[in-house]
Amino acid sequence: MSLKMKHLMEQTGERKSTILFYVKEGLLPEPQKPKPNLHLYDESCINIIKFIKYLQNQFSYTIAQIQEIFKENKFTFSDDFSMMLRSLELMAGSPNAIWYEDEDFLELSELTQKELDAYLTKGWLFKQKKGFSSTELKLVALFKRAKALNLNEKLFDAYVASALKMAEIEYALGAEMLESDKQLNNEHYELLFDAILRLKPYIFNMHTMKEHQRQMEQKNKEIEK
Repeated sequence: MSLKMKHLMEQTGERKSTILFYVKEGLLPEPQKPKPNLHLYDESCINIIKFIKYLQNQFSYTIAQIQEIFKENKFTFSDDFSMMLRSLELMAGSPNAIWYEDEDFLELSELTQKELDAYLTKGWLFKQKKGFSSTELKLVALFKRAKALNLNEKLFDAYVASALKMAEIEYALGAEMLESDKQLNNEHYELLFDAILRLKPYIFNMHTMKEHQRQMEQKNKEIEK
């Protein structure tokens, strides 16, 4: 089914200038032009526009970041995690992150190659496509502070173990959800984005806070006895 610009505007609540901008930036497929003054847009443009607005409104993504998420997706919502993976990659390095080559990172972090390799092997740090970012640099400083204060590093290992287990469960259940309905659209991906990027950190942080409160209250009760 093809839509005229007027109908596409009505279905999405978006302005003509914005839709034309999306086409220009490669976020929407070029319309068919059966006649000189007739431009017809594919029905899939409705879901794509709604998903663009969702990413902008909920996560403040820029057009450049959305282009990266849609990269090689051919304007369809595929039944895999390709768009989710690209979004997580973007979030791993914030828009303001500074990136370093291995040599520069080692110099700035004051790590030896052996120490860096150890962090990578433990899963405490990750080398991304662009190299190491300012985020990894800050984490190295955290590790050094922990060592100086004799903090039990088992806490960091526990984070890694929990993350690995959760990632396996998350992928399996997410894949099951996507496979349950082959007519995928923006709503499926919005649900996954909200669950992984919003609900998960909320639940983890709230349970951490509640457990700390419970432990403190328990200690206070023992003192009062």
